[in-house]
Amino acid sequence: MDLSPKQSSPSESTRFPDEVLERVLALLTSPKDRNAVSLVCKDWYTADSWSRRHVFIGNCYSVSPEIVARRFPRIRSVTLKGKPRFSDFNLVPDNWGADVHSWLLVFASGCPFLEELRLKRMRVTDESLEFLALNFPNFRALSLLSCDGFSTSGLATVATHCKNLTELDIQENGIEDLSGDWLSCFPENFNTLEVLNFSNLITDVNPGVLERLVSRCRSLKVLKLNRTSSLDRLQRLLVSAPQLTELGAGSFSEELTLQQHAELKYAFGLCKNLSVLSGFWDASALNLSAVYPACSRLSFLNMSYTALQSPELASLLPHCPCLRRLWVLDSVGDKGLEAVGANCPSLEEIRVFPTDPFDEDMLHTVTESGIVAVSQGCPKLHYILYFCRQMTNAAVATVVRNCPDFTHFRLCIMNPGQPDHTTNQPMDEAFGAVVKACKKLKRLSISGLLTDLTFKYIGEYAKNLEALSVAFAGSSDLGMQYVMEGCSKLKKLEIRDCPFGNVALLSGLERYESMRSLWMSACNVTIDGCRSLAREMPRLNVEVMKEEGSDDCKADKVYVYRTVAGPRRDAPPSVLTFSGL
Repeated sequence: MDLSPKQSSPSESTRFPDEVLERVLALLTSPKDRNAVSLVCKDWYTADSWSRRHVFIGNCYSVSPEIVARRFPRIRSVTLKGKPRFSDFNLVPDNWGADVHSWLLVFASGCPFLEELRLKRMRVTDESLEFLALNFPNFRALSLLSCDGFSTSGLATVATHCKNLTELDIQENGIEDLSGDWLSCFPENFNTLEVLNFSNLITDVNPGVLERLVSRCRSLKVLKLNRTSSLDRLQRLLVSAPQLTELGAGSFSEELTLQQHAELKYAFGLCKNLSVLSGFWDASALNLSAVYPACSRLSFLNMSYTALQSPELASLLPHCPCLRRLWVLDSVGDKGLEAVGANCPSLEEIRVFPTDPFDEDMLHTVTESGIVAVSQGCPKLHYILYFCRQMTNAAVATVVRNCPDFTHFRLCIMNPGQPDHTTNQPMDEAFGAVVKACKKLKRLSISGLLTDLTFKYIGEYAKNLEALSVAFAGSSDLGMQYVMEGCSKLKKLEIRDCPFGNVALLSGLERYESMRSLWMSACNVTIDGCRSLAREMPRLNVEVMKEEGSDDCKADKVYVYRTVAGPRRDAPPSVLTFSGL
């Protein structure tokens, strides 16, 4: 999103009428395209301001709500991200900031037509949810992902007052789950929901209330239940809503009679439009067979909440001939991944998560043979997230030779500093093979025993790289310097536990203003280094998150981001802020 003054207007002979220009711009859905158009001239900048309906803000402190409301007074939809990604790993203080309330106050007066709000890693209180529900009469869609600070009382307010709500998506949030009564706050004549996701809540909801709500909402396309939802309830919901395109099932572990199993299988058979399945907590092999009739059109199967074994996955996949995305736990083992390679020729994305990342003695884990098997049978693969405990250079080279179109390659070898387990050599050549073979690569996560050679390869070959995540890697400041000098399209750089210091930090002076953010934790950066960066780059905010009892000179966690709003004023005492402004 560009907020700077624009060039002069074109001559009258080449000027489009405002109405025509706004209609043309309305056809552009990509934020990048809209941003590019706004740079053409002053008239196009103005037309973009008045015609833009959706705004994406990747960092809530990169711009102020006042600037956004002034620039885009007619926006209907806002996507807003807050805390750094490492808050997911408890590396960011709980009171760091990113409170949405100040944004809502401004939007209530400056953008009163707001209909959609999609928040990620923001602090959202019940007070904010009440304000939202009472001050935006046309409000239709609320999505909260990895947010915290609110309770089911706030959801009850939204259900009570948002008469036109079409989407309520509550996923992976730190929510205070007081009771399931919030669902009964939807009025009895309410029938507009198209998306309902309460999968991460822990308390049960009234089954009768849920079933009546689902049966009234004939346009409901997405329904994701929580773990307390029984199979009997699921069966009744599917019969009431066979039009669903996405389903998040609840618990799948209870014992069923033959009659109950047949009824559940019949209900799944009614759902002719299902393309996404998720949930299935603690699924048993017998119960999973009831899903088979709904699998023929699946494009996305998320089984990351249940520890499937290889025979169960091997039995399920032949029923999913159109699968393009698959998420599983490493409990499937290499044999399960061999079944993926044998049955999923159209697969484009696979994510393999650890069943228990802290149990080093896990018997059911995946190795290099599993990832090779997937690559041999899935030539369209372009996104992989793979958690494992061992890997080899040769295996990674084979994978990218089989699948050279990777845009996202995220390999996490969970033992820090783990070398190639067959040769005991660093994993440099593995990631060298990735960046040499995959010319479309945009996101890369590296791990294992790595020297500065890996970073030299990245800087030399990864010319389209936009995001890089690094942990326990590198030999010296040269590693980060290679990346900063070579990766001209880099937007996000995340570094943990690496030997990079002030020289490495300051090597990015020519790159930071074109980037969205830099994160460095447990490195060798000092407070003085951060001050120097802030002085040299006045458009950056440089934040240091201090740990209790740490060295006063050391910068424990550094977060750097560009901003047009200047230094933020709500940082807690544990966060030191530096800015050249």
